[in-house]
Amino acid sequence: MIIKRKLEIVVISDVHLGTNGCHAKKLLNYLNCITPKKLILNGDIIDAWQFNKQYFPKQHLKVIKKIMDMAADGVEVIYITGNHDDILRKFSGKNIGNISIVDKKVLTIDGKEAWFFHGDVFDMSIQNAKWLARLGSYGYKILLLLNKWYNLLLEKLGKEKFSKSKRIKNSTVNSSKAINTFEKVVSNLAIENGYDYVICGHIHHPKMEIKETKKGQTLYLNSGDWTEHFTALEYQFKRWKLYHYNKDKLAPFFVDEDVNELIMKDLIAAITVFKQEKHL
Repeated sequence: MIIKRKLEIVVISDVHLGTNGCHAKKLLNYLNCITPKKLILNGDIIDAWQFNKQYFPKQHLKVIKKIMDMAADGVEVIYITGNHDDILRKFSGKNIGNISIVDKKVLTIDGKEAWFFHGDVFDMSIQNAKWLARLGSYGYKILLLLNKWYNLLLEKLGKEKFSKSKRIKNSTVNSSKAINTFEKVVSNLAIENGYDYVICGHIHHPKMEIKETKKGQTLYLNSGDWTEHFTALEYQFKRWKLYHYNKDKLAPFFVDEDVNELIMKDLIAAITVFKQEKHL
């Protein structure tokens, strides 16, 4: 018998399916032991930047199948686009059954406002264009466009796309400062806009902490990643929990080995088409 934990909301981000750094089996084990009402995929689930059709292991396909099965079973799946899966931003606002694709999401949870987004839109704005972020929804769209144009320019120049998460990892001296700056900007904006919770990913740094300013406070939450920390955010009984796969005990579960419904070449072909469309 499979015993699963029932949860109101589960948030995961920065899975980076299609890369060597992804620990898909651990994520699959986790997904198999929970039954959430809402599953929020907060960006960088599939890594289109580093996608190679020669490398997409069976375990990675199983994660996709598991998410699709959860949606088919009635779980509301909200896919929030990130920078590594920014090819999906052209489909923002679209729904496929119980799966919706958005660039950001605001939910009312037990009477409190929660602001969900990946976080990459602040890569360029943190130091140079904070005022854009203060323009609300319109400013958010401008930040998306700025990052898109900037990365397209880098790509045409033959340079690597900009990613704050990688910048933080590669700079041990400045990592704490960069993380603190990111958290401060994100939290201050959430407070200014009256959000009780602000939930993001992107910087691969799981955290749950109350942030305060003279204007108020908010609960800052970062879902971390499944390449190093193996963390998720869970909401149940009117409280948030930062779940650590390596520390928190899992309920008994069995890993579903049946992937016959998934045809590997079709999935790879679909992802390849997305990548090709990007360059048109």
